[in-house]
Amino acid sequence: MHVEFFLLILSLLFFVSIFADKIGYKYGVPALLLFLVVGMFFGSYSMTGLIGMSGVQIDIDTAQGLSTVAMCIILFTGGLETKLSDIKSVLAPGITLATLGVLITCVVTGAIIHLLFGWINAVASVSIWLALLMAATMSSTDSASVFSVLRTNGIGLKHNLRPLLELESGANDPMAYVLTTTLIGVVLSLHTIAGLEQGITALPIIQTIVIQLVMGTVLGLVLGQGLVQLMRRVKLGNEALYPIMILTACIFIFAITYYLQGNTYLAVYVGGLIIGNNKFTRKRQTKSFFSGLAWLSQLMMFLMLGLMVEPSDLLNYHVWIPGLIISIVMIFISRPLAVLLCMLPFRKQYRQRDRLMLSWVGLKGAVPIIFAIMCKAQGVPYADLIFNVVFLCTIVSLLVQGTTLTWMARKLKLDVPREQERSLEFFDMDLPDEIQSSAREVEVTDTILAKGNTLREITIPPRTLVIMVRRGEDFFIPTGSSVLEKGDQLLVISDKDAEATYKHITDEAEEDALWRSEVRANMRKRFDRAFAWMKRKK
Repeated sequence: MHVEFFLLILSLLFFVSIFADKIGYKYGVPALLLFLVVGMFFGSYSMTGLIGMSGVQIDIDTAQGLSTVAMCIILFTGGLETKLSDIKSVLAPGITLATLGVLITCVVTGAIIHLLFGWINAVASVSIWLALLMAATMSSTDSASVFSVLRTNGIGLKHNLRPLLELESGANDPMAYVLTTTLIGVVLSLHTIAGLEQGITALPIIQTIVIQLVMGTVLGLVLGQGLVQLMRRVKLGNEALYPIMILTACIFIFAITYYLQGNTYLAVYVGGLIIGNNKFTRKRQTKSFFSGLAWLSQLMMFLMLGLMVEPSDLLNYHVWIPGLIISIVMIFISRPLAVLLCMLPFRKQYRQRDRLMLSWVGLKGAVPIIFAIMCKAQGVPYADLIFNVVFLCTIVSLLVQGTTLTWMARKLKLDVPREQERSLEFFDMDLPDEIQSSAREVEVTDTILAKGNTLREITIPPRTLVIMVRRGEDFFIPTGSSVLEKGDQLLVISDKDAEATYKHITDEAEEDALWRSEVRANMRKRFDRAFAWMKRKK
């Protein structure tokens, strides 16, 4: 294939995927699912043959290398954009879900997979270790999928659920990675004569997991802080080099942690967390650079994964029967059980409907498929079966959970309308972290103009300033006599205490009571209908 033809196909794939993202925003379909579909279309010989093209294929080694780089960038960006002040209050439950929750999900799902394959006789020799390996690849959640869906309809989550899910989604991939790599070694050793003779003991596995997690955390903290000090002391002549320097730091943390036998994904995430929560030159530009780079990595990764799948393989009954059953198990058994057990120490902090929402947000994404690629690259027995089943489970999760996340949040009355979310769409600015103020946008409505149409006549909370107005494509700095019009966008600066006046304050006890009463009323209606139907039958 000529380089020019390759670049043409690549640009077409990216264009189609970007417009697919727009379709996802409009209809509430996870954009990453559409990326997968685009990749599957162009990768399938049967489909592309209809338009006179040969299928675009990618080999397993290239896929593993590209996915490793992409995951490194995505996790580092997740840490870079996470504020410690936001996750401080959810640190304990978040870490519990990201570690113990992943382990519980893996064990429960693995046991059911072992029984399932023995029942349907799909594969004669699926050992408990191979079943646990398949479960480990799917034991983590995908933050990119979750928040792309929530952003589609412009909602947030109450009761600190959003930072909790951010922390869990960013921190549970390393745990799943440790389980997957460890179990790959166990499965491969069992398929050797020496491994069969010696058997497998749990203690070395536990030691490996603990050592990797501890080493990854320590190296992420030390290297992240060291790179912050380096960046503060080094003055570069070209401002464009600062984001490149941070990217180099990301790659360095990943590589050095690998050679020191630590968890590379955890080290990258922790390193990004440390760097993102410290001051350094051109911090805002660096975050914007990594935000775009992370989206490019996600797009590339899902396209590549789609290119690796032949849709006809997913229709094999050895794949779609266990795939659908495993998907149901993970959605309705494994994830809810893991959340229930992990949230036991935090019952007072998270109520019943909070736990229900956490249970439903077990969305799968690219990570399980990447771990399945690792199984193929390492030569694990039945790796093709694992890859296809994991791929199908990911699609089912995106379809079932991804398309209903917004509905579930509203049903449980945990959604926060868009106007309550702090965001800057029209004003390209950000405040330094050390300034104890926040910037937000307010749209001028008839309610705001009820007492008058000048700035001095509208109601403004104390310790709050309107510093700029956007009208159409024009911007101006207002004075007290400036006339405002409906639809104007106001850039408002307020301190942390005044900011609370913009938030919708509700009594959580009354809110829970209202939700429970509605549930009881709905159940009563269903019982009444059932009794009425039974009477008519008699």
